[in-house]
Amino acid sequence: METVVTNKTLEKLKYDLVRAGLVQYETIEQAEEIANAQNINIGQALINSGTLSEETILKFLEAKLHIPYVNLEDYTLDTKCLKYISYSDAKRYRIIPLFKIEETLTVAMADPLDLFAIDKVIESAECSIEPVISSENSILKKIEEYYKKDVTVGDIFTDSENIDYDWREELHSEDLSDNHIQKIIRSILKQAMLEGVHEITFQREDVGFGVNFKKNSELQNKGNIPNVLTSSFVAKLKILAELDPSVSEVPQLGKICFKVDDTTVVASISTFPTIMGERIFLKIYKPPKALCNILNSEKNLITVRNALSTPGIIMVCGSPLSGKTHIIYSILLEAANKNSNKNIMTLESIAKYNLQGVNQCELNENVGFNMDKAARFIEFQSPDIIYLEGIKTKESFDYFSSLVFEGKTIIMEFLANNMEDLRNKMSFSDFETLKSIISCMIFIHSKNSIEVFDKTTVQKYLA
Repeated sequence: METVVTNKTLEKLKYDLVRAGLVQYETIEQAEEIANAQNINIGQALINSGTLSEETILKFLEAKLHIPYVNLEDYTLDTKCLKYISYSDAKRYRIIPLFKIEETLTVAMADPLDLFAIDKVIESAECSIEPVISSENSILKKIEEYYKKDVTVGDIFTDSENIDYDWREELHSEDLSDNHIQKIIRSILKQAMLEGVHEITFQREDVGFGVNFKKNSELQNKGNIPNVLTSSFVAKLKILAELDPSVSEVPQLGKICFKVDDTTVVASISTFPTIMGERIFLKIYKPPKALCNILNSEKNLITVRNALSTPGIIMVCGSPLSGKTHIIYSILLEAANKNSNKNIMTLESIAKYNLQGVNQCELNENVGFNMDKAARFIEFQSPDIIYLEGIKTKESFDYFSSLVFEGKTIIMEFLANNMEDLRNKMSFSDFETLKSIISCMIFIHSKNSIEVFDKTTVQKYLA
């Protein structure tokens, strides 16, 4: 996610650089403009322009602050001290622990006058802090080397309740730039990601525009956008989602791409008019992973691959927010990689990620292009594999089931809270034809428990 990159130390001492004869006043002003435009700190702007070397700046800070400079190039950290600073805080504040003697933890900082960072570390480490100065790049390298933290989808989507991040810090920052609202939006999305939340609602409340995370089927209020900022917040959110900010009387559907650390994720955005004003719903989707990294055995992987190469229905089942769409996207990636000669198509409300080798189609109710119309015309595209999002009517089930008899492979999802719930729903006569042509069923019990059934097992289980 994009964050404000600052260096409070250099901000406070920038004119001391002028007084020391290291730079001209005009150069400092130019560096500030560059830093703001490129979202880098003023020191990095001076270094990038060739005005000052990193070593010169570090030596200047060492002399000015009487804080020792430590070259981390060949430095060996005490790994037992890593527990005092989380990976996210280390990255966020450009800080890393070096060693601890009695009740004092020595830390390397690129910004030693960042008192907020020091207070955070003191609070988490429960000891006093002794800062030393190091280059920002060397600190970041050591963070990656020692924490060995690969920021992948598995790390971002956690269920930890102890993530030390609050989007309201961005709300209450002194940032007066035009991008402040956008940074607030991204901070909210980042907190949701870190807390393992996939659904966010924004709605009018007495004290402002409520920010609510949905977890375990319950809404949890995470603060409020002040009334004075609500209009700007809604307008910016719609613009980022390529929606019309001037429209509030009718529903709109769009999507937004954003970054959490080094990973780009997508959220669908749905706006809906109510008597209290617009209600906005966001659903965050994880980037798809290779299917072999999700299924727990080679046997299960072969079962899915066989189903992709033969006519039939691949049905992905699970409870709400269990990750059905995530696994379906992984299946589509698998199909594209293993069946490059086949025409793979999707019919979706929102394409969550662009999949190479897959012809993705977004429905558009505004122009009358709904599932019924797409179904009538998709056959003319001669698809081999079709993913259908959100089939809800018996007619749709019957129609797409009939395509199996024409040699098509259909991928669909089915909502079921558990296996017993699935069996009860499938006991209705409306699903008799569907059951007979299921070639593979995947049931998501939890993120660590995914069961795969082949055609024979499915028929026995659902009989």
